[in-house]
Amino acid sequence: MIEGLSHMTFICGDIDRMGEILSTVIGAREVYASGERTFSVSREKFFVAGGLWIAVMEGESLPERSYNHVAFKVADDEIEPCLERIRSLGLDVKPPRPRVEGEGRSIYFHDEDNHLFEIHSGTLEQRLAAYERIGAEAAA
Repeated sequence: MIEGLSHMTFICGDIDRMGEILSTVIGAREVYASGERTFSVSREKFFVAGGLWIAVMEGESLPERSYNHVAFKVADDEIEPCLERIRSLGLDVKPPRPRVEGEGRSIYFHDEDNHLFEIHSGTLEQRLAAYERIGAEAAA
């Protein structure tokens, strides 16, 4: 059985730019940079944010955008400050999708490598409760 999430890896054309995004938007702290050495498949940097290990490796950008994404949890009162930081970096913010009341708020944005990120204020428990409430209302 798994113990939890080990790490996330993002392949990026510019690992310094991805580092700037991670540190500015989610407060990630750089803990390692390989420099010109390649212990893995390419140059890499490691970051830590909220106890998560995030690896950034140099390589080809994703060929296209999709809805595959990683969502980072923030407190609800951090949503607007996050949006300001995302916009300050000139990142492509997507229009919000329709939401069920009570499931939390989100910001979706793409980086230059076509990765989609979400900043989300809700929890799984809140979402399930909101869906259950809507299901009960529809059945009534």
